[in-house]
Amino acid sequence: MKAIQFYGPKNIKYEEVPIRPPQEGEVVVRVMAALTCGTDVKTYRRGHPVLIKNVPSGFGHEFAGVVDKLGRGVEGFKVGDRVVAANSAPCGECFYCRHGQYNLCENLDLLNGAYAEFITVPARIVKKNMLILPQDLSFEKAAFCEPLANVVHGAYRTDIKPGQSVGIIGIGPIGLMFARIAKLMGARVIVAGRNPIKLKAAEDFAHADEIIDLKKYPNPEKIFKDFSEEGKGLDVAVECVGLPEIWERIFNCVRPGGTVHFFGGCKSGSKVTLDTTKMHYGDIKIMSVFHHTPEYFRKALEYIASGQVEVEKLITDTLPLEKVEYAMEQHIEGKAIKFLIK
Repeated sequence: MKAIQFYGPKNIKYEEVPIRPPQEGEVVVRVMAALTCGTDVKTYRRGHPVLIKNVPSGFGHEFAGVVDKLGRGVEGFKVGDRVVAANSAPCGECFYCRHGQYNLCENLDLLNGAYAEFITVPARIVKKNMLILPQDLSFEKAAFCEPLANVVHGAYRTDIKPGQSVGIIGIGPIGLMFARIAKLMGARVIVAGRNPIKLKAAEDFAHADEIIDLKKYPNPEKIFKDFSEEGKGLDVAVECVGLPEIWERIFNCVRPGGTVHFFGGCKSGSKVTLDTTKMHYGDIKIMSVFHHTPEYFRKALEYIASGQVEVEKLITDTLPLEKVEYAMEQHIEGKAIKFLIK
């Protein structure tokens, strides 16, 4: 098959590679749609010790397709089924799984290889995190299940309430989806970003109540507070960039008794400085949510299939498989939200 192989930072190749035959419990899926992702862009730029442990490696992890081959013992699927699969599944047996914290599973192996004609899905994912698609749902929309599952997990754990003011800094695809889910949960949503493509999506896709262009208003803290009830500060402040300096700034936007959600993952080893007086005497809840679980993967599919989250509006363009490197560079230049790879 043709596939994109990751050899190292800024070193990916479009090559002919063997299709790995399915072992017991595994399924080979013909990839019909794959999506570019901010995590893939980070990996392309500097590698990723968790996502890619050995090279060369398959690349890409958001996809949907058709079951092509079944390994021994596979139940619930047949050749020809239209499916979407997550990029991981919890073991169900480790310390964290026994405590219901499936996203922190100690045996959470991450699946890569979506930028290819076929992908072999491990048995655990087949069993716990591969779903059959509704007949009227396109592969292009279904491929959004994995990134949306992360967002739904984060939004639900934040416990957003109707009428709350929710502010989001960072309107890449994750921030935009977070804004959309917050709106569906009944919140009043204000977002801040600087990319014109993403600012437009904040209106057309997320339906944010207020949008701040950081090129015009580089200090959004006052606007966030003015947006909140009585100017006290946001009920919920969400960082979706993954930069320590933005973590610190958004902390200052939340009201006493509010919640700060550091949702954007920073570079390994990053440090932040927070005002402990404001944190303690302001009774501020601080949280971070990582990854998804089978429950939220299913909720993501429900949101997409119902049409409540019009994920197709986040697709900047459609590209062939051999143009993945071009797609990565377009992301780095800020010229895209997500590319559909066909």
